[in-house]
Amino acid sequence: MSRLETLFVPEEGVESSADTIIQEALDAVRAHFGMPIAYLSEIVGAESVFRSVSAPGLEDLIKPGDRRPLDAVYCQHILDGRLPELIPDTGAVPFAQTLPITREVPIGAHVSVPIRRADGSLYGMFCCLSPEPRPSLNPRDLSIMEMFASLSARHLNARLSAEATRRALAKTIGETLENGLFHMVFQPIFDLDGGRPTGFEALCRFDGLPYRSPDQWFRDAARIGQQSALEAATIRAALPILEQLPADVSLSVNASPSAVADGAIGAALKDAPAERIVLEITEHDRLENSDSVIRGLDRLRARGVKLAIDDVGAGYSGLQQILRLRPDILKLDLSLTADIDTDPARRALTVGLVQFARETGAILLAEGIERAEEAAVLRTLGVDRGQGYFLGRPARAEEALAGLAGKSPPRGSRLGPAFTIGAEISGG
Repeated sequence: MSRLETLFVPEEGVESSADTIIQEALDAVRAHFGMPIAYLSEIVGAESVFRSVSAPGLEDLIKPGDRRPLDAVYCQHILDGRLPELIPDTGAVPFAQTLPITREVPIGAHVSVPIRRADGSLYGMFCCLSPEPRPSLNPRDLSIMEMFASLSARHLNARLSAEATRRALAKTIGETLENGLFHMVFQPIFDLDGGRPTGFEALCRFDGLPYRSPDQWFRDAARIGQQSALEAATIRAALPILEQLPADVSLSVNASPSAVADGAIGAALKDAPAERIVLEITEHDRLENSDSVIRGLDRLRARGVKLAIDDVGAGYSGLQQILRLRPDILKLDLSLTADIDTDPARRALTVGLVQFARETGAILLAEGIERAEEAAVLRTLGVDRGQGYFLGRPARAEEALAGLAGKSPPRGSRLGPAFTIGAEISGG
């Protein structure tokens, strides 16, 4: 693949790659024409603003961020038809000779084509110039210029689109944080042997429209650097339920490794009864800056917070990450729990994890239990705790507390048979 061809291949991370691609296009067109200056400008009001510049050694003459009045440069005159896009010799163009910039720079040859946004509106100009005339310039050269301009426009528009998306996300996430446009629900966790609730997992539900899953909200927040702030806000919103839970019932909250590393989770849990908090780290999250993550986890665990690894058996790093973090609780992924009563392979893998948990002193918790048969087999295999729709659906705090107290949940409650099945799953 030639260098020119590679310029037309989109790269990942458009926001960071677009500037590089445009710079390379300017370098290439400047070298092709043998001219010392090439640039991409944006028309902002009555000014031409130089956004990208290729002019080695001429930074005192032109550099990114410089501005000039539109009527003082060639751009607007080309757009209005007073100057042609291709000028091999400005001395042969009377109007060019009337412009002071022709003598100040000086400009002997000039090639310029417009750059447009995706909606067709004008963004600016893609230009190349020389202090000496270039009599050999011809319509074929203009076509090459248009090709490079098209390349630059493609990547520029990808960047503009990404920037617009980021601005929209920043606005949405900012409003969500400022106005608390989310609520917490709580799903019970049961001791499979005794049939009693041992804890609740706090889960976030967002109120903004159109509906997006919680995972998408947190991914969007991560894109604009607000994931830690959003996670910390949801944790703070969950903590008040602890005041109404029995002292032996824990609260599980979810956090990304990055939010642990930067201290956001520690700050959110500053005034919480740490010994009653279980911090769930998703097992398939890659531990970027792992030393910082582990230091953050160590500080939390020193205060009494217990660590759970979520989605065990379906994630990124498997047992290697588990061995490094030494969690207090291992949560079996629902892909292992589903149909475990009819699948020998799932049972065999679960037996191995039961033994691993016993050897390491961890508690094994199966999530995604949806049928009585699954709960019974998991209990028989030695799994300590369970969670899932069969045991209890996520519910708002008042409904979860009503179930814990043995009261009938309010009409319309989504609670399943969570608080009446203890005898069934414990074999009573």
